[in-house]
Amino acid sequence: QVQLVESGGGVVQSGGSLRLSCETSVSISSVDVIAWYRQIPGKQREWLTSSHKTGFTNYADSAKGRFTISRDTAKNAAYLQMTRLIPEDTGVYYCAAPYIDTWGQGTQVTVSS
Repeated sequence: QVQLVESGGGVVQSGGSLRLSCETSVSISSVDVIAWYRQIPGKQREWLTSSHKTGFTNYADSAKGRFTISRDTAKNAAYLQMTRLIPEDTGVYYCAAPYIDTWGQGTQVTVSS
C-alpha cells in the first residue's frame, strides 16, 4: 500500500518562498501521477499541479509561474516549490497519487501579510 507523507509547511511572509516535500513509501518511479492540491478555508479542495512519471507536468492557472512540481527518484520524493506567496495561498496542502486515490495527511501553509 502506498503511503504519502508531506512536510515543509509553515509560516512565511508575503512574497516569500516555501518548498513542500512528499515522501512516498514505494519507488516514486512506480507512481504514475503525483499531484498537489490545497484546501483554502471556505473553499473546495483545489488541484494545483501534476507530475507524470514520463516527465510531463501541468499546472492550474493559480499555480502557473509561481509553483513548480518536481520528483527526486533517488529520494522517492516529490516537491512543490512555491514562490511569490500571497496571503490567499494560506491553506492545507496535500500530496496525492490520484490514480490510486491515495492522499497524504496535509501540511499547513500560512502566508502572513
